[in-house]
Amino acid sequence: MNLLEIDGNYGEGGGQILRSSLSLSAILGRPIRIANIRSGRKRPGLAAQHLTCVNAVAAITNAEVKGGSLGSQTLTFIPKELRGGNYTFDVAEVRPSAGSLSLIYQAIALPLAHADVPSTVTLRGGTHVPWSPNVHYLQEVFIPMASQFGFQGSLKLNKWGWYPKGGGEAIARFQPVSSWQGIDLRQRGELKEIRGVSAISNLPNHIAVRQRNQSLKRLKPLTPSAHIDLVEGESIGMGTLVFLSTIFGNARGGFFALGKRGKRAEQVADEACEECSEFLASEAAIEPHLANQLILLMALAKGKSSLTTSRITRHLTTNIWLVQQFLPVQFEIDGGEGEMGSVVKQKA
Repeated sequence: MNLLEIDGNYGEGGGQILRSSLSLSAILGRPIRIANIRSGRKRPGLAAQHLTCVNAVAAITNAEVKGGSLGSQTLTFIPKELRGGNYTFDVAEVRPSAGSLSLIYQAIALPLAHADVPSTVTLRGGTHVPWSPNVHYLQEVFIPMASQFGFQGSLKLNKWGWYPKGGGEAIARFQPVSSWQGIDLRQRGELKEIRGVSAISNLPNHIAVRQRNQSLKRLKPLTPSAHIDLVEGESIGMGTLVFLSTIFGNARGGFFALGKRGKRAEQVADEACEECSEFLASEAAIEPHLANQLILLMALAKGKSSLTTSRITRHLTTNIWLVQQFLPVQFEIDGGEGEMGSVVKQKA
């Protein structure tokens, strides 16, 4: 099969193109060559978490890889055989960092769902770090929503990994999926509850209490059903988090903010609540981050799938462009970038 050429600088031009390309290459057995990887970034090419994604998908497909090194902007990836089983992937094996293990999860989740046998994967790295979904988001939002398409998996958090030390660990389990079913996510249904966590590691407990109290104060006008747990996470580093999950009749959403030195606990809570409030004020079913993550599932599913989102993002349109390079599917987008809109995948 001829190499599929992918421009890694298309659209959003970030690591998402790499991860989605690797996933689809593994599922379809399609050799690929990605050029201009993250070429517009301050530090272009493969960083530690990106290279770990390459190594992980290579391991589960016994792939031939060229250009798999830190800083590489060109990658040739030729998968051979998709194999489920037991694996361990650690960002620190590439370079000690807080590279996100959640992004590694995203690269391997759908391929391992296409394997013939169940898989158990130990992931090590950052669990709650900037610029990526965290483990709570995967547990509370992505996995439940992916299960509507037919996905069967779980994720257990063992150790928290914060920026800059990392050192977190999670155990992912995947069951084989025989087929993916298209779903209609145009209506979110009634808001049932908002639940979340106010978490700290190796910091005074009053920080978590202040985060929770401020969050409940901000959420009270939005819903009487809000519950936030106080959590002290085992970690080699220090950090704070507010994570909120909106649970509707047909959909879920996730919103979070991280603390840092000099940032008040109340500000952390305000940031998470403002993002949540902005979404609740819309009529859309799916929040922007999740909409982007559902595109591969929509592309792989049988028949028609649709969703409404509170904001069309460049991540979303880039992912749609990418899957259309691999598959004979057609997406229709109604709405401009930055606006509320809808996405429909027509029957293949």
